[in-house]
Amino acid sequence: MNAAEIKLELINRIANLKDTKIIDEIKNLLDFEQDTDVYQLDDVQNVRLLNAQNDEVLSEDEANNQIEKWLQEK
Repeated sequence: MNAAEIKLELINRIANLKDTKIIDEIKNLLDFEQDTDVYQLDDVQNVRLLNAQNDEVLSEDEANNQIEKWLQEK
């Protein structure tokens, strides 16, 4: 199937939908895909991004150990 055929199939399927929740989800997906705004990170996200770029991350084992410790505290 080429792009035009896929689009026509999607249009037909969407036109026949009755569930507004599904229609809203499709709209949200399309709105997200067409959003051209630059996503703004907060300070915590910026710090974590810099840490990741500097390879300051946990190994899988370290992360699992921290999770296990946290779960035992609960």
